[in-house]
Amino acid sequence: MPKLTMVEAIRQALEQEMERDNRVIVLGEDVGVNGGVFRATEGLQSQFGENRVFDTPLAESGIIGSSVGLAINGLRPVAEIQFLGFIYETMDQICAQAARMRFRTGGKYTVPMVIRSPFSGNVRSPELHSDSLEALFLHTPGLKVVIPSNPYDAKGLLISAIRDEDPVLFFEPMKLYRAFRAEVPEESYEVPIGKAAVIKEGEDATIVTYGGTVPMVKKVAEEFQAKGVCLEVIDLRTISPLDIDTINESVEKTGRLMIVHEAVKTGGVGAEIIALISEETLYSLAAPVVRVTGYDTPYPVQTVEDDWLPNEHRVKSGVEKLLAY
Repeated sequence: MPKLTMVEAIRQALEQEMERDNRVIVLGEDVGVNGGVFRATEGLQSQFGENRVFDTPLAESGIIGSSVGLAINGLRPVAEIQFLGFIYETMDQICAQAARMRFRTGGKYTVPMVIRSPFSGNVRSPELHSDSLEALFLHTPGLKVVIPSNPYDAKGLLISAIRDEDPVLFFEPMKLYRAFRAEVPEESYEVPIGKAAVIKEGEDATIVTYGGTVPMVKKVAEEFQAKGVCLEVIDLRTISPLDIDTINESVEKTGRLMIVHEAVKTGGVGAEIIALISEETLYSLAAPVVRVTGYDTPYPVQTVEDDWLPNEHRVKSGVEKLLAY
């Protein structure tokens, strides 16, 4: 089985779905001739032609607005927003059009489209290039939000997203694009949207995370394992729909919960998980839930990025606080 980076797995998923279904098209800024800023679409235009892989003007609202129309009329567009910080210009098209079309038309029309975007930090990028804005879309029914943390999931989740009948936001952690290689089957396969993965089992506490923080959290958990502390680590993979059942089962077993994500703390994915746990699994908790997140400020300048983001030191301190209660 070949070992691929995440960006290679994403490109393979796009290629295989375009070969399988001629309704799949790719559009966005520089996705054609240049193959994308991170080369996720490299070679696709020469392989499938300019009618199926094409560059757009620098107008994010136009990219997504056009994709909504294309999807309603039978195509399956995969639109790229070059960096997630540029997605503000598309909020009307995503939240007021794509997300509501099935509801608005009583199921007559659906919007089977995917919006891909690099996001999150630890790459020393300029302002608006590293934002973690995923929580903005949790409040809009009709959207699915997918965030892979490894090459295998990236390929399978993207294939599932392209085949889905509703709009899917597919956010790709930039720092993981080429961080490591993992085995990825050559054949096409799907990873189900809405199902978390328990990537390390444990009994002493549960850590829930997703995206770019997953490898770091897993490393911390392995270090605690060497000290006799067994932490369970859950990779959400999808934050909408949220697999609360897997989290509940883990909390009922361990009695302690910590949530780690790069996005700001207030109103984030962690806050939603805590609300659901308080409704469904409150009496299983032996300690207050701990959150290790970004701070409630705009994404910082490069010189303080390492301190602003969750890091090993902050996660270890959170675990110690959780276990000491």
